[in-house]
Amino acid sequence: MRTSFFATPGGLRLHVLIMVIALLVIAPGQAFADGLAPLTDQPGNPAEGERLVRDTSRASCLICHTISTLDEKDQGEIGPNLDGVADRWTEAELRLRIVDARQLNPDTMMPPYFSLVGLYKVAEAYQGQTIYSAQEVEDVVAFLMTLITDEAVE
Repeated sequence: MRTSFFATPGGLRLHVLIMVIALLVIAPGQAFADGLAPLTDQPGNPAEGERLVRDTSRASCLICHTISTLDEKDQGEIGPNLDGVADRWTEAELRLRIVDARQLNPDTMMPPYFSLVGLYKVAEAYQGQTIYSAQEVEDVVAFLMTLITDEAVE
């Protein structure tokens, strides 16, 4: 006589393990196929995100990227132009790129803004600290989501 796999002690443990893994996959801040879930319960503030993007005292995105609607001179050309970035990527995809673009491209030059994994030669004063807090990531994402092309508005 056959019994159900889940009726056995080993089967039950496997079933519980599968459920735990499923819950972790959908937990806030967890990566999924199309990007990364929000890191906080509070929505991002686009104005604060713009301030962070422009903040040269920290890690201005404009060192490597260009946003033509901003008036900073000598914007970067190393990374992709961010004009219309909200037309190209979803909120979740942008969040993943900001948190740790190495998850998409291990050879990227973009620093991880909310990850400490795999870092080396970090100055002692910055060890154990991320560049942005979880809320700051959400703020930057909210700002980037305002960068749409004129064609998308029509």
